[in-house]
Amino acid sequence: MTRLLVTGAAGQLGRAVLHHLVQTSKVAPGDIVAASRDPQKLAEFAAAGIETRAADFDDEAGLVKAFTGIDRVLIISTDELATPGKRIAQHRNAVAAAAKADVKHIIYTSMPNPDKSLVSFAPDHLGTEEAIKASGVPYTILRNSWYGDNYLMSMPHNLQVGRWYTATGAGKVANISRDDCARAAAAALANPPAGSQTLTLTGPESLSAEDIATRVSKAVGKPLEVVHVTDEQLSHGLTGASLPPFVVEMLVSADANIRAGNFDLLTDTFEKLTGSKPQSLGAYLETQKAALSG
Repeated sequence: MTRLLVTGAAGQLGRAVLHHLVQTSKVAPGDIVAASRDPQKLAEFAAAGIETRAADFDDEAGLVKAFTGIDRVLIISTDELATPGKRIAQHRNAVAAAAKADVKHIIYTSMPNPDKSLVSFAPDHLGTEEAIKASGVPYTILRNSWYGDNYLMSMPHNLQVGRWYTATGAGKVANISRDDCARAAAAALANPPAGSQTLTLTGPESLSAEDIATRVSKAVGKPLEVVHVTDEQLSHGLTGASLPPFVVEMLVSADANIRAGNFDLLTDTFEKLTGSKPQSLGAYLETQKAALSG
């Protein structure tokens, strides 16, 4: 029996991975372990026959205990972005724990081009990739492109005012849905590629801001004008909307990264891992009409 563990199982990506392990990859619930800082949030999985364990990324010894007896572990990057240095320390704890627990294979959710990315949290991913490679444990690094889901945070407001202020310039991005990333992660966890590989997951098309706005407008039947601004103007507007400084930095840096072409990638990794094609952004947005309408 091969034992598979998913960290961050109470989060959106973790929950989706568990779903796809059982429903899409057809892994028996008894072969899966769901791990979270708060196992009480995993009651639904326990009821489905999935073992639950406590796993706090700030506690390396606790992670070793959680990973003991596990053959493959999916390390989902944490959401600790507010405190500089905390996220990479957590990830290094998880990698070290996997090695100490004699895990046979690590799967990690990273991002495209972390070595040259302008996104504020890219160094966390690069440092984690380096730690994994240094651990000696075979690995599959999945570099997830920018989620199409991220548009649900700002597009309802943009549609209300009819304008989308963006600093992406003429840059393009091959958005992929969180659910597709979860499906690919589940496939890699259930049947990892041979050896150690670094793979980039993208959607089926690379789109400009105007392309994206057209798809948003079509999904909800409302016009959306793209207004190009500078990084400084975008930062000022986001700050005026009372967003925390680290969120402002993340969003401005993400636009700069798109403008620089670092998200303009198309791969067939998703299809190779899952045997199916990734959902297009337009198709995804069609399923999110209620969320986009606010």
